Amino acid sequence: MHQLSNMKLLKIPELAKEKGWTLKEVSDRYGVINSTVRSYARRSGMTTVDFTAIHRLAHTFDVTIEDLVEILEE
Repeated sequence: MHQLSNMKLLKIPELAKEKGWTLKEVSDRYGVINSTVRSYARRSGMTTVDFTAIHRLAHTFDVTIEDLVEILEE
């Protein structure tokens, strides 16, 4: 886990909507329980991040990590 005080995963709901997927469908495709994806989707910010999880989510949506994650300038 790496510390990133200004990282947000805001784009999960938007990317799911673009694909026409529910968050449940994202979790099925991602291979984790639905509550995990819902938790990521609802977080306004993250102080630690699992880059393996981020990479897998990006792969699930077929986007780059940069397309999935929003880094906010402090």
